[in-house]
Amino acid sequence: MKVLDLQCSAGHTFEGWFGSEQNFVSQVQRALVQCPLCGDAAVQKKLSAPRLNLSGAKAPAVSPPLSPANADAVSEGGPALNPELQNALHQAWVHMAKQVLANTEDVGDRFADEARRIHYGEVAERGIRGKTTPTEARELMEEGIDLVALPIPEHLKKPLQ
Repeated sequence: MKVLDLQCSAGHTFEGWFGSEQNFVSQVQRALVQCPLCGDAAVQKKLSAPRLNLSGAKAPAVSPPLSPANADAVSEGGPALNPELQNALHQAWVHMAKQVLANTEDVGDRFADEARRIHYGEVAERGIRGKTTPTEARELMEEGIDLVALPIPEHLKKPLQ
């Protein structure tokens, strides 16, 4: 197995495992490799040391956690997060997204209307998710209706094949 560091056009980095370089190229050309955060298929390999996943190989050493000084540097565009921390953050985000999907109703493009109906007591209160325009979101907030923009990875929205 060949382990590659990948990056989408939005700058999200992630890891991909492929049988060979040809396998990676083929999957990218067919848009089968997508960013797990945003679903972008414009994926490129990042420059990295080659790493092979071999049976019996030792796991890489875990980098120490970020210190407050390092955290500030990262938030200001400084050095990238170590891969282990980045993976842990990604896993936590995916877990949170799954919880949102499991505990809310998808109302699609009717989000603004449904949020108003809930806010004004026309229907029972419940968790909803959907799509709205920036103008509609601003109007909802002006009406005192709380909302949060939360991108959900496309692969989580689809059933497993």
